[in-house]
Amino acid sequence: MQQELNQPDGHVRVLVADNSPFHTELLAGALTRDPDFQVIASSLSIASVAAAARTQPIDVFVLSAFGEGDAPAGLSILEQLREMNPQVRAVILLNSSSSDSILEAFHAGARGVFHIQEDSDVLRRCIRSVHKGQAWVSREQMTILLEALISTPKIRAVDRQGMNLLTKREAEVVRCLSEGMTNREIAERIGLSQHTVKNYLFRIFDKLGVSNRIELLFMTMNQGTAAPVLLQGLLMDPADGYDDATFASCQKAAENGVVAAQLALARMLSAGRKSDRNLTQAYIWFRIASDQIAQTRNALEAALTPAQAAEAELHIRQYFGADNAEGKSGAKRVGEFLNNPQPVPSHESF
Repeated sequence: MQQELNQPDGHVRVLVADNSPFHTELLAGALTRDPDFQVIASSLSIASVAAAARTQPIDVFVLSAFGEGDAPAGLSILEQLREMNPQVRAVILLNSSSSDSILEAFHAGARGVFHIQEDSDVLRRCIRSVHKGQAWVSREQMTILLEALISTPKIRAVDRQGMNLLTKREAEVVRCLSEGMTNREIAERIGLSQHTVKNYLFRIFDKLGVSNRIELLFMTMNQGTAAPVLLQGLLMDPADGYDDATFASCQKAAENGVVAAQLALARMLSAGRKSDRNLTQAYIWFRIASDQIAQTRNALEAALTPAQAAEAELHIRQYFGADNAEGKSGAKRVGEFLNNPQPVPSHESF
């Protein structure tokens, strides 16, 4: 399912799978009116979607979130597609604007969310944006995402008595995850089915108060209970040297979409050991990481009030500025601000 982002014929190849054959044909017909779209219709099943994707490269998947009986068929398909190819770009179709539905769609890996009552022209703009590598998020959806991020509880890997919350097997799954393994690779290493591994992950998420693999990865890194090899790769200076295990761990995590690992891998490929140097690959990983960072930055920038944006720019200039009269560097002053933030005036939400 390798995607070709710049098709020689100029077409955007779109796979459509709605929650019924009738709705799928209607949606495919509406999209086909755009001469730039090459539309492939599929039933809402991983077997049909994967088979269609093997026939020709797909740029954007357009999947209904739920199938018959409100089963999260499209969300499950997207999660499986992302295990095969973390760079998959998809739009999830929703028949509800509830915050839970929107969060579930983005947690599954959607780059855009489209409500079925919106106009088909909006869907075409959404698909174009996602194809370009951008996120399609309305202001209402961005508010929901930010509120969910703010309300995420602090993570504790131990209970109040200091006892580990994870069983021995759950801790083993976390260690595998910290190496950037997919569910299939974890299952092969510890002798479990992929379904069982997924169930373990759900229980781990629930125990530790996280909602996805990325949050779990960074929680374990902060706790110091896992990911020592990957953490070494993320924080080290490539000139200091590293071993094959560190390189392999960063590479796997990068391929699974961990932005920090992508940056670490790019640094290793550009300035690390002579045997690993590859400027073309380094550039590719820098671009992939920087594009994801730019998308997040643009979304956050759109959510800031003018006062917040001005305050942020002030501290950014301080970070890159010269030492002040007290002899503190810009980085030191910004660090002090982040550790002891001043109250921000209340404002209306957008």
